[in-house]
Amino acid sequence: MEQNFKMVATTLFGLEEVLAKELRDLGAQEVVVGVRSVSFKGDKGFLYKTNISLRTAVRILKPIRKFKVRSEKDLYESLQKIRWEQFLAVDGTFAIGAVVNSSFFTTNSHYISLKSKDAIADYYRHKYSKRPNVDLKYPDLKIHVHIKDDFCTVSLDSSGDSLHKRGYRSSTNIAPINEVLAAGLVLLSGYTGEGNFIDPMCGSGTILIEAAMIACRIPANINRKHFAFENWPDYDEDLYFLIQDSLLNKISSPHYKIMGFDKAPSAVQKAKENIENANLSDFIGVHHVNFFNSRKEVFGDTTILFNPPYGERLELADLEGFYKNIGDTLKSGYPDSTVWFITSDLQALKHVGLRTSKRIPLRNGDLECRFVRYDMYEGSRKQKKTAWGTTEE
Repeated sequence: MEQNFKMVATTLFGLEEVLAKELRDLGAQEVVVGVRSVSFKGDKGFLYKTNISLRTAVRILKPIRKFKVRSEKDLYESLQKIRWEQFLAVDGTFAIGAVVNSSFFTTNSHYISLKSKDAIADYYRHKYSKRPNVDLKYPDLKIHVHIKDDFCTVSLDSSGDSLHKRGYRSSTNIAPINEVLAAGLVLLSGYTGEGNFIDPMCGSGTILIEAAMIACRIPANINRKHFAFENWPDYDEDLYFLIQDSLLNKISSPHYKIMGFDKAPSAVQKAKENIENANLSDFIGVHHVNFFNSRKEVFGDTTILFNPPYGERLELADLEGFYKNIGDTLKSGYPDSTVWFITSDLQALKHVGLRTSKRIPLRNGDLECRFVRYDMYEGSRKQKKTAWGTTEE
């Protein structure tokens, strides 16, 4: 039986606890939350499983060496002590990514990547009189170098392309939301498929697709064509497909409505194309509707979740009026609903005119944001429980 080893899943700011819960639910051991990362232990099959399944991970790293480093010379010499032929043939290709957060290094991450590349190339040259080539687009091995203070961790990147690239999105709008962030928003909202779901400003449909995949228990990256671990010398294809088949057998159909609106016909068309690419057309309805002229037309508990335009992203003549219209529409048209949306415009947010029951700090790219919740109700106030706590309605 193969031994467990340490892995690190990277993520976006504010989604660390969500990712940790995902990992525990998958069966990860020794889960430890970090900053934009979660470490855990598992075996080779679990590494495959995390890449296929995790919704809020950006990439899965397998650390292979950690050492003290205070200079470029330390870095070069320590990298040359690794037996690189275990991971990469001399006629293979490689690429290096680096992150540096250390007072001992005044150079940028790109320079550290170049120095690391030189060390690995020289290792092969001295030992085999030839060296593997660098291929930034399609390397056989992707290496991650992380320097924090006076420690360097060298890891193999098992994912390759960022895991937000699910493989379903061919059409986007002006300001598309990252798939990992979209999935994180849905999970933070507590939505699991038990209830209706509406994105009233759906754009190219990313939030709808991530919500439907959660409701149907579809693995996040089942549409991916390739993972970096498939190039590793110890890749076990039979094990990979065994795990994939096991995950596919858990897929189910939702019993509630998942719907999206957008006032732009072009956005509706793009959303439908992406939904079709994700093979979810049977589970998601998208309609050409202006949210400000809409009303809730489904019965029972409903989660409303959307990503409205920000002042930084889209030009709006009256952004404060736009947010006031959001509040007015929710009050008049969406009773018995739990409403969530993300925004970076904290001033405009004040004009919604509703009291938030939760405010979660997140980042959307370089923008500092808040993910806010409003509880719309009819009749008496009551408690509503989600996976992330109990709040008063």
